Amino acid sequence: MARTSPARNLRRLIAERDESRGLLIAFEGPDGSGKTTQRKLLKTWLASRGHTVVSTRWASSALVKPLLKARKRIRALSTEEYSLLHAADFRHRVETAILPALWAGKTVLADRYLFTALARDAARGLDLDWLLHAYSPLLWPDLVIYFSMTAESSSRRIASARAPRFYEAGQDVTGLEDPLASYGRFIDRVVTEYENLALVFKFVTVDAGDAVYRQHTQVRELVENAEKRPWPAFSREAVEEWLKRSPAATS
Repeated sequence: MARTSPARNLRRLIAERDESRGLLIAFEGPDGSGKTTQRKLLKTWLASRGHTVVSTRWASSALVKPLLKARKRIRALSTEEYSLLHAADFRHRVETAILPALWAGKTVLADRYLFTALARDAARGLDLDWLLHAYSPLLWPDLVIYFSMTAESSSRRIASARAPRFYEAGQDVTGLEDPLASYGRFIDRVVTEYENLALVFKFVTVDAGDAVYRQHTQVRELVENAEKRPWPAFSREAVEEWLKRSPAATS
């Protein structure tokens, strides 16, 4: 009798788990767009309906975050290093937090996802193909909710609350000493990249200028009607790679 190959077993396992695995929802948008507020509101609402929810934030990996913060503090990151450290942070969170939660049937809410890197790093001049390669294999979210706002609105909201930090303001690429002036110039590039990504990757758009309660109502409707992007078609390589290093998941 012919033996089934390990690769075929993994593909079968992924296809079987796709029915019961959790939903991955990404919240994207410029700083000040309200995505974090909506992510928190959605988490509370989903929990009230009996869902087990896991939240993950950008650049929050316990392994990479300390190094990233230290390098940012002394402003010692080149554009490529900035991107690659965030890619390492992202990969660590995917493999240690996001995929295990999805595999267990939990809903994962990502406060910024891959597209944050694509928008910010492309705005810094890096090539999109290079960025996609750095982040591959890709685990695609089932739903991307994009909180759309103009660069001017983002600048006003940030200026009313605080001074943006060095890399957040894009001072590493604008060369401007004034963080608010630099942010205004940099976020204009970021928003342009976001708008392009929204078209290419079919984000669902929410008006960041709308009232919070109306945004929340829209987000709830989007999640209630969301359909999974089948792992075998969209994310097989990423899940396979994780399973090869996580034997407990297959037992």
